[in-house]
Amino acid sequence: MMKVGITGMGAVSAAGIGVAPLWQHVRDGVCAVRPLDMPRGESLRVRIAASVPDFTPEQHLSKSQLMFCDRYAQFACVAAAEAVTQAGLDGVELGGPRTAVIIGTGSGGLNTMDEGSYLFYRGERSHHPMSIPRQIPSTGAASVSMAYGITGPCFSIASACSTASQAVGLGLQMIRAGIVDRVIAGGSEAPLTPVSMRGWELLRVLTPDHCRPFSKGRRGMVVGEGAGVFVLESEDAMAARGAKPLAWLAGYGTTSDARDMIQPDVTGASVAMETALADAGLSPEDIGYINAHGTATVRNDINETAAIRHVFGDYADRLPVSSSKAVIGHALGAAGGLELAVTVMAMRESTVPPQINFLEPDPECNLCLPLDGPEQKEMRAAMSNSFAFGGINACLVVTKTD
Repeated sequence: MMKVGITGMGAVSAAGIGVAPLWQHVRDGVCAVRPLDMPRGESLRVRIAASVPDFTPEQHLSKSQLMFCDRYAQFACVAAAEAVTQAGLDGVELGGPRTAVIIGTGSGGLNTMDEGSYLFYRGERSHHPMSIPRQIPSTGAASVSMAYGITGPCFSIASACSTASQAVGLGLQMIRAGIVDRVIAGGSEAPLTPVSMRGWELLRVLTPDHCRPFSKGRRGMVVGEGAGVFVLESEDAMAARGAKPLAWLAGYGTTSDARDMIQPDVTGASVAMETALADAGLSPEDIGYINAHGTATVRNDINETAAIRHVFGDYADRLPVSSSKAVIGHALGAAGGLELAVTVMAMRESTVPPQINFLEPDPECNLCLPLDGPEQKEMRAAMSNSFAFGGINACLVVTKTD
């Protein structure tokens, strides 16, 4: 089977712009959640979010890009630029029909929709002239393809919190199938609008203070924003230009619970992990770390624990697990991308990120959680989990390069 490498990673998160601040915050257990500050959000009950700090789009995008790009698409372009730069690719190598772009989003241009709706219902007769392209979910992917002259397949997917992981998984499969040589893949999200936040409040899944995955006393998640984007390349494409991967993207598994729109399912999550392991040709004991979906909602954490224990058995007693959402919030369609970047860095630096904000053990979440800071651990492979509304599960496995 053709090997596929990750040669570049890019991130925009509550930790800042770049993979380096993302990894530093998660590795050191520094929470990036901050007070919620948005126009027309005064009536919201939950007053915190994992927002991207000090983001000035004019510093990163051209005027023509800004005309068409909502905040989520801006994040996608910035993260893609970092990934392409790290991969060391130029326009000639990257452009053309042998590269694909798959940039997913859970909800697209919410900021444009929110602002336009506000102006319309106030009776204003005009708002942004490019509102339609700014709000559609494929604009992020299209903007990235235009930036690099990529004429191969270009599309967006939307599968809630599994979006970015599925985009990366699809990129892996397209390269293996010989459809393309390279893929820019990931997810982007900018959901911090008053109406969206009110919707999350009504679901009663938001915590008013701290996100505490797998802890007794957890009260829910914190909504985040950002983007996680990767350059994936076939082994032959890397060899042709003398490039070396940061990690091998070795396995992908995805399933559908087909049961409930909101409640997670143990079986679906278990099979996704088992499928990813089989795809990578690994046994459960080969995995050295799991970056969990870990939303800090009561039922999700219990079910993910049960799924991990089903797949890994007694080995789960010593298999380190932590959730990055306590640090950077839940970035929804971008979550899997940001968390995959953390997973790759954990494996490369032989460091297990800690689980922060923990109060006391929950007997139903009996995992091997690193609670006393980052832990040094050599690992051959690591796993990243994404389990979404609609019962859409996705799991990615990365392995270390020689």
